[in-house]
Amino acid sequence: MARTGLYPASIADDISPERLGRFFSLEPDGSAYRVHKGIRDLLVFSEQDVIKDPPFSKLDLISCRNLMIYLGAELQKKLISLFHYALQSGGRLFLGTSETAGEQADLFTVLERKAKVYQRKEDFQGAHRAALGRVLPPLVDTDPSQLRGAGKVALPAKLSLRELTEQTLLQHMAPVAALVNGHGDILYLHGRTGLYLEPAPGEAGINNILKMAREGLRRDLTVALHKAASGRETLTVNGVQVKTNGHFTLVNLSVCPVLGGPAAPLESPLFLVMLEKATDTAPAALPASALPLSGDKVADSGAQIADLNEELQAKDEYLRAANEELETTNEELKSSNEEMQSVNEELQSTNEELETSKEEMQSINEELSTVNTELQTKVSDLSRANNDMNNLLAGTGIGTVFVDHQLRILRFTPAASQIINLILSDVGRPVAHIVSNLVGYTSLVADVQAVLKTLVPKEVEVQTSDGSSYTLRILPYRTLDNVIEGAVITFVDITDLKRTRESLLKANALLRLAVVVRDAHDAITVQALDGRTLAWNPGAEHLYGWREAEALQMNVRERIPMALQVNALERVHQLSLAQTLQPYSTQRLTKDARVIEVTLVATALINETGQVYAIATTERACVSPAKDTAVSAP
Repeated sequence: MARTGLYPASIADDISPERLGRFFSLEPDGSAYRVHKGIRDLLVFSEQDVIKDPPFSKLDLISCRNLMIYLGAELQKKLISLFHYALQSGGRLFLGTSETAGEQADLFTVLERKAKVYQRKEDFQGAHRAALGRVLPPLVDTDPSQLRGAGKVALPAKLSLRELTEQTLLQHMAPVAALVNGHGDILYLHGRTGLYLEPAPGEAGINNILKMAREGLRRDLTVALHKAASGRETLTVNGVQVKTNGHFTLVNLSVCPVLGGPAAPLESPLFLVMLEKATDTAPAALPASALPLSGDKVADSGAQIADLNEELQAKDEYLRAANEELETTNEELKSSNEEMQSVNEELQSTNEELETSKEEMQSINEELSTVNTELQTKVSDLSRANNDMNNLLAGTGIGTVFVDHQLRILRFTPAASQIINLILSDVGRPVAHIVSNLVGYTSLVADVQAVLKTLVPKEVEVQTSDGSSYTLRILPYRTLDNVIEGAVITFVDITDLKRTRESLLKANALLRLAVVVRDAHDAITVQALDGRTLAWNPGAEHLYGWREAEALQMNVRERIPMALQVNALERVHQLSLAQTLQPYSTQRLTKDARVIEVTLVATALINETGQVYAIATTERACVSPAKDTAVSAP
């Protein structure tokens, strides 16, 4: 969700309309909001194993919630120290509700105890060493009590002469060193590294040794790190020319893999980069056989050496430029890789949706094929039955079916085939075996049996699947001798009569409604879902000032203050889904540009298909200003 920048539409309840319009855009279907691309491009999402991967540095905020409760006490202690190292001055740490800093509480200041928000303490002695203790134990103890004034040396009671000697030798004889990981990120520095390393231009916080290496050192350092990583052995390069303070200095470079040992193996490869100023040596004596060169040869040799030096310098500049270009390309590739991963995830999601849609379409096609086959069969049967029965019993306008005491079909008219699926071959079959088009009426067999038993006629109003209405009458079939030989089932079409009756009822209801709307003191309006005004009664003209002809040319947005239009659209969306809204108070504009408080009741108007096609509102001016929070709603 964060990578795509897509958020549900419900965020409109928690974000102000100004902020929502400034930083988000509504999706075309109105179901979600998408953050603007300019904001999304400022963020980079990446995975990091907080236990294995090297920490970031100079962070402003670390949120680690509900993770440490699953870790052991020792690992929790290491993570808290690691977080202290990664945060910059004044950085914040956000933990879960069941988590605390534990024994490392002295590293942080509690800002919000209930919310578990901590702030990094400044100048905590030894905090950085604690964060890196799992990869490089301190070479010597640096107890603050040992750092006295100038010229004073304090010898702790428990420090032996051998340990004191080793510490002094390390301070004066050990070369400058940097502990780095496989990517060249600096984890620990020893000695004065400013002669060989300098801050890289650009953003602060870059601690990669390859970017911080001074001129002349980067190429040999890159090669040495690569060879040391591939060969797992110490690599030494002597006589490296490093430019410091405007002149070159010869430096001996050594890269040594750091081994954790069998008892505490390292989780990722580390390397110790050692830099030491090369010792000046006297020039070697010339052999006795060497003869001085003539002036021409010396000049030629000098020119050749100058050419070689220029060529070497050009190649060195070319390699340096190529190296910088390669680093730039790598950064661009990393960014492109993240974008490609995001696109790949979106494509995978789209592919899954397409596969699901394909399966649904296949299922629908199979169902449609089956239904189509059944419909074709029924149409063919009805066509044949109509042709036969029209010639047999032509001229009968009422659907009639004759059955015997066993409810077997004896005869039927063509009109009956429109109600019951009868064909000529159905003669002799029980009526219970014949499928009818009647909707909601399944007691035909029981009603016929009751009439045959009681000899009392029965009349029922039924409806077929095509929407036609019939009066179903069941009568005993009497012979001239008054002998009951079965029953007669008739169907009289009353569709037009019923429609006329319903139309009359609707017309009367509309007439009464029109009288009520016309004489109502409240403002009664009808608006389409797009805001067009469809109806406007005299009460609305009295309340707002616009005549009916003027109002019918307006959109409802013209009567809503600008600050309330977002909420108005939300309520229209709810009503379009046939949701019920409680009466609420809001504000509206009049023709003379006044803002009035009104109480509004909105109702969705639904057509015969069950779809909302318009919204009817009843609006009444409030006697006093509304105090309800719904005043800001549409």
